Order: sequence, then structure tokens, then C-alpha cells
Amino acid sequence: MNKSRSLNLSVAFFVIPFMAIYLIFQIYPLFQAVFASFFNWDLLTSGKKFIGFKNYSKMFTDPIFWRSFLNTLQFVVYSTPLLIATGLLFAILFNGTGSRKGTFRTVFFAPYVFSVSVTTLIWGFMFNPQKGLLGAFSRILGAEPIYWLTDPHFAMAAIIICTLWWTVGFNMVLFLAGLQDIDPSLYEASALEGAGAWQNFIHITLPGLRRTLELVTVLQIIASFQIFGQVYILTKGGPGGTTRVLIQYIYETGFRDYALGYASAMAFVLFVAMFLVSMLQLTFAEEKA
Repeated sequence: MNKSRSLNLSVAFFVIPFMAIYLIFQIYPLFQAVFASFFNWDLLTSGKKFIGFKNYSKMFTDPIFWRSFLNTLQFVVYSTPLLIATGLLFAILFNGTGSRKGTFRTVFFAPYVFSVSVTTLIWGFMFNPQKGLLGAFSRILGAEPIYWLTDPHFAMAAIIICTLWWTVGFNMVLFLAGLQDIDPSLYEASALEGAGAWQNFIHITLPGLRRTLELVTVLQIIASFQIFGQVYILTKGGPGGTTRVLIQYIYETGFRDYALGYASAMAFVLFVAMFLVSMLQLTFAEEKA
């Protein structure tokens, strides 16, 4: 009995500090944001007035909100499959032992340790049509350089390319960890049966990575919904609002226009959207299992 009580106290000693920090910095701000969304709250004067659901009704008739939300969805739909597929491809290519594969893993993971400001500085220069590497490559091929960051047709693609280079290494590492859990004897038996690489991938690798794939998909969807830094530094939401995402609009509403209540309402809607998409994905994965 004393041993059990001592064990419980030891567990509580480690868990309680984490729970306290989590409640203070995660749960409390969430409820505070929901509370603020029911007020006309001017951040500059700290004055607030209860207005009920008016912030939400304003949101659903706000064209900038809808355009920003659709831009965010566009980024999620285009970037998520690309980041997952590329991360999986690199993991398969560089899985195993050997100094070369270890070097390639390090090279492809290295950009992930950069800050968003460093990443966008690099790619802002790369996308420069006059001085950048992509512009120089276009001129070598005899083509006109593409104005990636100022052309509405290419601006979102530029942000996706920058994000792919920056974050694909993290997905690669997660998939590499998943590949280590697949029994090598399955591939040996498959080779004896004369199966090729594609058959191994479909019937052994993908089923073995099912849980990892679910995890990477959920994490990637959440991260893509929270896109902000690359957009704000590279394009400022332009040209003509074609790359303005919802978090940028929330930021501008709260800290430029000082409308904290309206910004909180939009942030809560974004949270609900991320939660619902994640739950749908997990439910679909459970049904397939």
C-alpha cells in the first residue's frame, strides 16, 4: 500500500508541473479567446462591450474573411499531399545504413532547423526575377523570368515551394522512424516470392506505415492551417490578396485594427475547422482499419 502511494506521488510530482503549464498557456488562452469573441473589445483602449454573436454574424458576411479562409484551404489542399508524399519518398530513398544515406538525411532535414525569417530570406532571394537563381536559370533556357511573388498565378505556388523545402525533412524523419518498425523478414519473404519494389511498397511498406501516415497527415493538416510566417514575409498577402491567409487576417485585425473581439471570433472558427478536419481524418482512418 505504501509502495503504491509512493508511486502515485512520484507520478504526480512529474505530471502536475506539466499540467499546470499546459492549463495556463494552452487551455486558459483558448477559453479567454472564446470569451473575448462575444465582446466588442478595442485593444488600444482596453474598452469592451458585450455584443453576443455579432462578431460571428459579421464574420460570415465579411468578404475578406472568406477569401482568406479559402486561400488557407487552397494552401492546405495543395501543400499537404505534396509534403506527405515527398517526405515518404525521401524516407524510402534514404532508409538504411551507410554514410551516403546518412549524409542525404542530414542535408534534407537541415532546413527544418532554420527559422521562418531565414527560410523566407533565402527563398525571397531565389524568387527574385532579376538576381535570383530561378530567374538566372530561366534566362539560360531562353525564357522570361517568372515574377513568382508578384504574379497572382504563381504567388501561392512560391509559398508552397518555400514551405516544402523548409518542412519536408520533419515528415521524412517521422516516416524513417516508421520504417524501422517494419519487420525486415517481410521483405525477405517477398523477395523469395519474386515480388518487385512496387508490390513491396503497396503490400508491405504502406500497411506498415499506416499509423505513421495517420500521424503525419494530422500534424501536416494542422500545420498547414496555421500558415502565416512565409506568407507575411514573402508576399504580405499579395498580390491583390491572393495569398492572404486567415491567420494573417486575424493578426491584422487584432494588432493593426485593434479589434480583439473580432479577431478572437475568427481564431475560434479556425480552431473549430482544424479540429473537425482532424477528427474526420482520424475517424476515416479508424473505419478503414
